[in-house]
Amino acid sequence: MKLATKTVHACQPSEAHTGAVVAPIFQTTTFEQELPGIHRGFDYSRTNNPTRSRLEGVLAALEGVLAALEGVDHAAVFASGLAAENAILQAHLKPGDEVIVPPDVYGGTYRLLNRVFAPKGYTVRTVDLSDAIALETALSRNTRIVWIETPTNPRLLIYDIAAIAEIAHRAGALVVVDNTFATPVFQQPFPLGADIVVHSVTKYLAGHSDVIQGAVLARNREHFEPIRFLQNSGGAVPSPFDCWLTLRGLKTLELRVRRHAENAEAIARTLQSHEAVRRVYYPGLSDHPGHGIARRQMTGFGGVVSIEIAAYPEDVGRFAATRRYFSLGESLGGVKSLICQPSAMTHASIPPDIRKSLGLSDGLVRLSPGIEDAVDLIEDLIEGLNELLPRCEADAHHIDRHAVATV
Repeated sequence: MKLATKTVHACQPSEAHTGAVVAPIFQTTTFEQELPGIHRGFDYSRTNNPTRSRLEGVLAALEGVLAALEGVDHAAVFASGLAAENAILQAHLKPGDEVIVPPDVYGGTYRLLNRVFAPKGYTVRTVDLSDAIALETALSRNTRIVWIETPTNPRLLIYDIAAIAEIAHRAGALVVVDNTFATPVFQQPFPLGADIVVHSVTKYLAGHSDVIQGAVLARNREHFEPIRFLQNSGGAVPSPFDCWLTLRGLKTLELRVRRHAENAEAIARTLQSHEAVRRVYYPGLSDHPGHGIARRQMTGFGGVVSIEIAAYPEDVGRFAATRRYFSLGESLGGVKSLICQPSAMTHASIPPDIRKSLGLSDGLVRLSPGIEDAVDLIEDLIEGLNELLPRCEADAHHIDRHAVATV
């Protein structure tokens, strides 16, 4: 079964009693039992719920772990992407253990690791995962997890999952891949060596900017069961209605993600030549440093494009806030286009000096094109960039061009 067919059919039979082609929402807290402890697979909705169970089955099928696990629990859905990340870290780390991350992880991941886990005795080591020697040198007997985000947020850096997994596994470390930006449509981390895959379902999987949700999938029972246990014992589960919304969104995942990517590539290629744009980050461009790896491990280049604008931060912020079709807001992956200035929004929790060293300057703008017509989106961006040109030219000698780190 091809992926586009899986989004509609996998684990989604018509409802047994009525034949309804869209499954009902089981909006219930509890389930009647036949005898004490004897029930039909469901007893309390924090522990399990038919709507959530259906969603977990679909996600597992899309990531290619359902058949491999032969019906064993394989996916756990959480109330947010960060709740999902927290469960992975709690399940597989203890004080004194070490997790290795790339320099440019999502700001929420950075905050969770450095402000929640690190103060409790966990070691967070930042390593350039594109450097095999640096990774091999950094690995120690305490390393339990190598955390990969690819493409990264917001500079769309690409890491070689298979190469990193080989190195990490030799040292006995688990490989976690954040597959949010690529989605199962464009990237399948498990065949490349990932042990655990995490998603911010909020983004492309749900796809309509109306659900906050996360998901964790694991290759085998040993890695998955502690996460499933924390899903129940921690209780950070989504509502049945939110699970139903995601099930609805997943039916059009393949169509939406391909349109997002088409729009992103059109924008990236157009803005490459604009005078106000210092740099364009998009793995589909041949001059992107990860282009070759992306072509090898992905089937598409994703729906996010980031640009570095040669202007003062306040002008960049004004540009982002005054677009017609791009709404200024955090998040991405919705059908309506979004724009953000990461230094003041999604990555504001990272200290300014660290942001600067990572190339996350105030001039960086992340674009999440929706499914609108690319011509309209490009015209909107060009109009705003043209308005910036006079100030870019007048103030060019004042702008710190070293704020953009080379990749």
